Amino acid sequence: MNFLCAFLFAGVACFLAQLILDNTKLTPGHVTSFFTVLGAFFAFLGLYEKFIEFAGGGATTIISNFGYMLYKGAYLGFQENGILGLFSGLLMYSSCAITGVVFFAFILTLLFKPRD
Repeated sequence: MNFLCAFLFAGVACFLAQLILDNTKLTPGHVTSFFTVLGAFFAFLGLYEKFIEFAGGGATTIISNFGYMLYKGAYLGFQENGILGLFSGLLMYSSCAITGVVFFAFILTLLFKPRD
């Protein structure tokens, strides 16, 4: 049942992204930014943690989870250090993911040649 919920959640998110790409003039970068902000907005409303409980990996592997992690880090930083904590805590939860992406992107650039 966990796999089904994860598949449905991520599938609906991808379906919505594809609908936006097909029916508007927005670029993939715009859609990615939109879903990141949407994840932070759902975190602000307290909904994203419920999405994670429902969908598990389906909610933690898509780009909206990055917005959730940014919001969560900034909020905890604000609680601990005030306004300056917003900026110091911003990457508290997402730094591991960012480091992993940069590392694996570097490895893949060594293995594959880009097309001209």
